[in-house]
Amino acid sequence: MVKSIDTIKEPIAKELILFEKRFREAMKSKVPLLDKVTYYIVQRKGKQVRPMFIFLCAKVVGGVTDSTYNAASLVELLHTATLVHDDVVDDAYERRGFFSINALWKNKIAVLVGDYLLSQGLLLSLKNDEFQLLKIVSNAVKEMSEGELLQIEKARRLDIKETIYYEIIRQKTASLIAAACSAGAASSTKDMEVIEKMRLFGEKIGIAFQIKDDLFDFGTDDVGKPLGIDIKEKKMTLPLIYALQNAERKDRNRIINIVKRHNNKPDKVAEVIQFVRESGGLEYAKKIMLQYRSDAFDILNTFPNSPSKTSLQALVNFVTERKK
Repeated sequence: MVKSIDTIKEPIAKELILFEKRFREAMKSKVPLLDKVTYYIVQRKGKQVRPMFIFLCAKVVGGVTDSTYNAASLVELLHTATLVHDDVVDDAYERRGFFSINALWKNKIAVLVGDYLLSQGLLLSLKNDEFQLLKIVSNAVKEMSEGELLQIEKARRLDIKETIYYEIIRQKTASLIAAACSAGAASSTKDMEVIEKMRLFGEKIGIAFQIKDDLFDFGTDDVGKPLGIDIKEKKMTLPLIYALQNAERKDRNRIINIVKRHNNKPDKVAEVIQFVRESGGLEYAKKIMLQYRSDAFDILNTFPNSPSKTSLQALVNFVTERKK
């Protein structure tokens, strides 16, 4: 049974409350418009999954320090900056059921707010001499940009093989969770072997997390009706890649043609979803996701047992068994 977020947070509940206060302070500005926008961002925060990974990883390897709060603020500032910029790039007017920054304040202000958050993250780490944390998180932002661009490049031809797919999601999604886990560890220990172990743990979870996200696009009995958003955006996900790899040439050409040219027609998107379901693509993707999760648990099990380790295991289950 998957534990609730509140139960998972128990070993770090006090730390997360203090973190929220420090994170709000890190976003403050003397410019009223900027303060208004950042207040809106703070009010609609998500489940705090990345800060949870940071604080739990820090506790597992040693303990929470002042540096851990800086790590959590740095990761959230840079992550929020990338989300604000992503919404501009994607012309998205909603995020988590709320209006996006660009929907309310237009693209120019959204881009500038993203730049501000990015610079605040850089300044926060430099002000506290957190060079190791800055290196970890800056590398993640670089990888996220590369992953997005690689995905865009491949979407033009739809020629993605599994190996390329894993590289895209490793960079685009897993790099940030890997950065959160390694930054949490780096805030608590100088042991590079331990920091790298936690980075790898986060990377495995990040890949499993993205595969779970892929599965939502095709809808299952647990998740509700199929959405097909990735198909509409010409994103090659693992279930679809598997289905195409194992299809007859004429079926493969037909499905690729739909994704390329008819991806805005609901009946055609439904046809692709049905094709993937019948090919065993969902079962294959789930099997791979569980393998990555199992590899992550193998890494985590090299650390001593503690309430934080138990919560970290529960958090891994939460992100790979979530319903939305």
